[in-house]
Amino acid sequence: MPLLTIADHGLYCAAGDFYIDPWAPVSRAVVTHAHGDHLTWGCDRYLVSHDGVGITRERLGQWARGVESVAYGEPCTINGVRVSLHPAGHILGSAQIRVEHRGEVWVASGDYKTDPDPTCAPWEPVRCHTFITESTFGLPIYRWPSQQQVFQDINTWWAQNASAGRVSLLCGYALGKAQRLLAGLDASIGPILTHGAVERMTALYRSAGVALPDTRYASDALRDKATAGAMLIAPPSAAGTSWLRRFGDIRTAFASGWMRVRGARRQRGMDAGFTLSDHVDWPQLLAAIDATGAEQVWVTHGFTNTVVQWLTEQGRDAHVLPTRWGDEEKARGDDEGSEEASGNAASGNAASGNAALPTEPIA
Repeated sequence: MPLLTIADHGLYCAAGDFYIDPWAPVSRAVVTHAHGDHLTWGCDRYLVSHDGVGITRERLGQWARGVESVAYGEPCTINGVRVSLHPAGHILGSAQIRVEHRGEVWVASGDYKTDPDPTCAPWEPVRCHTFITESTFGLPIYRWPSQQQVFQDINTWWAQNASAGRVSLLCGYALGKAQRLLAGLDASIGPILTHGAVERMTALYRSAGVALPDTRYASDALRDKATAGAMLIAPPSAAGTSWLRRFGDIRTAFASGWMRVRGARRQRGMDAGFTLSDHVDWPQLLAAIDATGAEQVWVTHGFTNTVVQWLTEQGRDAHVLPTRWGDEEKARGDDEGSEEASGNAASGNAASGNAALPTEPIA
């Protein structure tokens, strides 16, 4: 029997009797990170990285009493199975899950990026026999520009708006993307305001020791009429709301990997778009797979068919891994699903007809 299988509630390790990022409440969950399509409410016990424990507890609320944590690279044993968490570079506390039993090693990537990011621990390759990788941007068209150039463009856009007394709205997911955007802003241009959802997550980043520029709660700035020339960081769900109209003359932008596709900015109704993703692009994805040395690759969460086809043509043993989160949900979930929001649906979900991990019903 494979070390990891797909069961009723998701990716399951029968030998250790635990799930990785389960789709429904289970007795024991090992969690890659605290985004809503990976962290399920209602489990009895959770294992997360030390770096991610604060965010996880905040998001779980009443279920936080069952949260345990380990340092990156620190092995623990669950029912005789050796488990360790390793940096994924996606958001604060994000982890790849390494599972070892009887000499066999599997790694589940969760979401990850290999670009440097001052707000979280950098991704590191983990050698394994079988690698389960995401493929959110698994198409050759997705190739990220340099971060330096992206942030230069963002700050130039903000400065131009500020010189005209306008507010600049920059949309990004409240957990992870927003803090990465904050870290790249030139605070000398003007005040930085945050939506309430962003401010809550930003406070947790600061408490974890992540250095970020000073910010002010946006509603307080509205009350004091101190918004001219400001940069406002908010989740995509804030766009087009009556709350946003209170800021007056405003220019809007969206930061996402989906901005790499022509027309995506107009589809979102934004004035500007900046290509910045917390996932690997096409060449980074392929390089990451190679770095693991994996003999077998399972591909999930995104353009699975394309990636599997390419790997197979290169002589690799590759298959699609079905997931409850279909690619359309992954692509459009602004707040509680994927952190990358888009109207575009990826191809190749669980119904694709490709090979899948052996399934095992769980009573």
